[in-house]
Amino acid sequence: DVLFNNAGISPPDDDSILDTELEAWQRVQDVNLKSVYLCCKYGIPHLLERGGGSIINTASFVAVVGAATSQISYTASKGGVLALSRELGVEFARRGIRVNALYPGPVNTPLLQELYANDPEQAQRRLVHVPMGRFAEAKEIASAVLFLASDDSSYVNASTFMVDGGLTGAYVTPE
Repeated sequence: DVLFNNAGISPPDDDSILDTELEAWQRVQDVNLKSVYLCCKYGIPHLLERGGGSIINTASFVAVVGAATSQISYTASKGGVLALSRELGVEFARRGIRVNALYPGPVNTPLLQELYANDPEQAQRRLVHVPMGRFAEAKEIASAVLFLASDDSSYVNASTFMVDGGLTGAYVTPE
């Protein structure tokens, strides 16, 4: 059995810590972190009854490197997903449950396309940091999830699985 937690919002009012109101902070935490906590809390007993399984929680590369354009609650919430995933992976490993955090780089989705539709230069400013020179396709992220859900990853646990086109491994790109 598999539990895949893939929630995330980054609204415009999630900005610098100096500008983000507590209500905006909490809304992002509720969607991005509390939802993962609740799904794990109520999903793990089911997995235990079934003899084990795999949990994949979606984090983000900004949890590791931070964001140049501040989104304080989003970044903190995804860091929480990384820590929660490690903790649960360690706690439940001997009971047959593997827990891993997937952290993707930017993904070419309709939401991202809409975000950059009015400002293609903004997309290029982000792409310059991705060694592969493009955003991930949703299918590539789905393939990583399928791997983590499968028996092919039976010894992968309490890990952070990067699918970011080399973004977090790069200091500068060749261009």
